[in-house]
Amino acid sequence: MLPVVAIVGRPNVGKSTLFNALTRTRDALVADMPGVTRDRQYGISDVGETQCVLIDTGGLVGQAEGIDYLTARQVHQAIEESQLVLFVVSAREGLTSEDEEISLLLRQHDKPVLLVGNKTDGTDPDVSLAEFAALGMGAPLSVAASHRRGMTALMEQVAGVLPAPDDAGDESEEDDDRLRLAIVGRPNVGKSTLVNRLLGEERVMAYDLPGTTRDSISSFMERDGVKYELIDTAGVRRRSKVTEVVEKFSVIKALQAIDKAHVVVLMLDAGEGITDQDTTLLGHILQQGRALVIVLNKWDGMDEERRKAVLSEMDRRLQYVTWARQIRLSALHGSGLKELIKAVREAWRSATIDMPTPELTRVLQKAWEAHQPPMSQGRSSRLRFAHSGGNLPPRIIIHGNRTDAIPASYKRYLENVFIKHFKLRGTPLRIEFRSGENPYKDKKNKLTQRQLAKRKRLKKFTSRKGRK
Repeated sequence: MLPVVAIVGRPNVGKSTLFNALTRTRDALVADMPGVTRDRQYGISDVGETQCVLIDTGGLVGQAEGIDYLTARQVHQAIEESQLVLFVVSAREGLTSEDEEISLLLRQHDKPVLLVGNKTDGTDPDVSLAEFAALGMGAPLSVAASHRRGMTALMEQVAGVLPAPDDAGDESEEDDDRLRLAIVGRPNVGKSTLVNRLLGEERVMAYDLPGTTRDSISSFMERDGVKYELIDTAGVRRRSKVTEVVEKFSVIKALQAIDKAHVVVLMLDAGEGITDQDTTLLGHILQQGRALVIVLNKWDGMDEERRKAVLSEMDRRLQYVTWARQIRLSALHGSGLKELIKAVREAWRSATIDMPTPELTRVLQKAWEAHQPPMSQGRSSRLRFAHSGGNLPPRIIIHGNRTDAIPASYKRYLENVFIKHFKLRGTPLRIEFRSGENPYKDKKNKLTQRQLAKRKRLKKFTSRKGRK
């Protein structure tokens, strides 16, 4: 296993900026306001000649209550997981009582600590960091994370403290074989609760307040021999209601998670049914061509009459995604999770299926013989062969002549034929038509001398006939 390093400190000292600088990513959400980070964010950082896992955490505050208390619990869990703690302080604001409280907390955990003085750009580090000696944690290491200054020296210090990685158990979290599963939906529909239930631990914060999750948080698990990357996203609201800059970035991160995912779980609140915002989010998922599972959460808290009304509304408004499975569950109590995992596996298999060219062509020919496309301008279209055009989503390229005249209804007919034959479920199927090139297109016919003489005689004959 790779050694783990936790980044802690009070709010707005630059922990997420430092995380992004060390991982060379923009995975952590950064804004000039406290309390942006709430959940644990994991990433891989190169430290010398080895690697380590970095954990970005939320800011610790004194007398934490409500959501601040849950954030503090996330920080404590990160410290327990780590072999080294980077205690980040701000050179611009100087030593505060909150810094002193955090230093006392870190002593209780008995973990190696490196004091990191951030935001030293524009200051004299020797002067601005001198007062932090009172914490009794040694001289702080001067860095400016926003400008990536001091990163090399910091990484050398980290490499000197960390234990050597266990090569036998080394497993990169960026495994290409992992099934990337993004969980999206409106605020407060139960996305974080579902992630925690799947992981079997309180990995992300679940709180009865819309907007608790602000970043896209990746977690890793393995079930029945399949490796998963679970991506919990911030709730996506209507654009007119998104006012905070942080929330706008949260929405962008959620949409990026959809683009990154192999399978997307669209969570709906069964009590509220499907809303216009849900259909807008669904439209983006379809535009990206992602495999899809629709989840009706909080199903256990509804009476039979309300359930029938919700199912009727779903059938009416989701007629264009009949290929997506609908799972009813309770993330809070864990019911329906087996069906969800099965649906996700099924959607992943369908989205990455291998469709050989000979088999595709045989299915196409049988479909064409059973039902040919309608004629256009007295001429028929001929479909010759088909081949795979890629996965995620599966794409089929069909070659023939006059394919531009094939109507959309016949395209849907072919889609249904291929879906039924390959038993596709949970993924859209895209079909593209391509026509063969006419070799004589845009080529001028050069006449022989005999043909030119004949044309001349015909012109003469027609002109005489016209004068009569």
